[in-house]
Amino acid sequence: MKIRIKDRWIVMFALIIMAIIYFGSRYYNRILTPLILPGEESEYHLYISTGTDMDSFIELLGREKIVSDTSGFRWLAKKKNLGNNLYPGHYILYRDMTNTDLVNMVRSGQQKPVKVVFNNIRSLEKLAGLVSQQLEIDSLSLLEYFKESCSGEDREWNLQTFPALFIPNTYEFYWNVSAKSFVERMQKEYDAFWTQSRLEKAGKLGLVPVEVSTLASIVDEETYRDDELPLIAGVYLNRLKKRYRLQADPTIKFATGKLEANRILKEDLEVDSPYNTYRNYGLPPGPISIPSIASIDAVLNPEMKGYLYFCAKEDFSGYHNFARNLIEHNRNAQKYQQALNRRRIYK
Repeated sequence: MKIRIKDRWIVMFALIIMAIIYFGSRYYNRILTPLILPGEESEYHLYISTGTDMDSFIELLGREKIVSDTSGFRWLAKKKNLGNNLYPGHYILYRDMTNTDLVNMVRSGQQKPVKVVFNNIRSLEKLAGLVSQQLEIDSLSLLEYFKESCSGEDREWNLQTFPALFIPNTYEFYWNVSAKSFVERMQKEYDAFWTQSRLEKAGKLGLVPVEVSTLASIVDEETYRDDELPLIAGVYLNRLKKRYRLQADPTIKFATGKLEANRILKEDLEVDSPYNTYRNYGLPPGPISIPSIASIDAVLNPEMKGYLYFCAKEDFSGYHNFARNLIEHNRNAQKYQQALNRRRIYK
């Protein structure tokens, strides 16, 4: 039976429509298919490492099941020349985003900064380790740049004073920031922190900012009671004014490496170190930790009540007994040592 010409046109038209639907759906899937975010969260944090190429990127998307059709995504990415414009960084993906949205975001480098938080840091090594957990840069590279920043006679910082550069706070960085950019940003934050008011207060105490931070690092280690910080700062400033040795136990812990010790032993006081403030006069060469803002401001705004000594209270409350003379101090120290003995704390 012969197919009439009219029927042929109907068949051809139907095939064309089917082809349009087929290729249109494929095009739709490649262009406008929504992303599939893992879990029940409304957003997903995507990290693209420096040096990632197109194959690695698509492998990452497939592994994390962010796109349902990696071959379709590859076709779209090639059409949009993503391979030559694949910017590393931290990107936030949302549930209503499509493949096209993702490609456009990455090829234009619209990454979001991450919050970097650091406080209660004892050393540059600890700082590098903590920062590397929050940024792409590895701790060894960051630590090496710290050392590089302190080398050379014309440098503002040395390894002993360098911890004073870092003001503990919460900062926003791009995830793939370089070590150089990280330190440059910290220098800007340091300069902004040391306002004219703070500089004037330091000057009235006869100190420069690094010396304030050095003393603040000792004060920080003496108490976790913020309301005591200005009083303890006042004790040390009084001792400096009278040219007494600071005799700060935290510097002995730093010099001996016994950072968690509960008691300072007589042999510890003989350690040969510029940080031994029982043997040396004045401040140590630099901070023994990265001091908190609270302790820095406590040094700049001390409570000067004439105290020259203090000792931990025997009730282990975290507070201290203060004294104006050695007789009174020895009495306080004896009470604390007896309390340690009762608890069998010998080191």
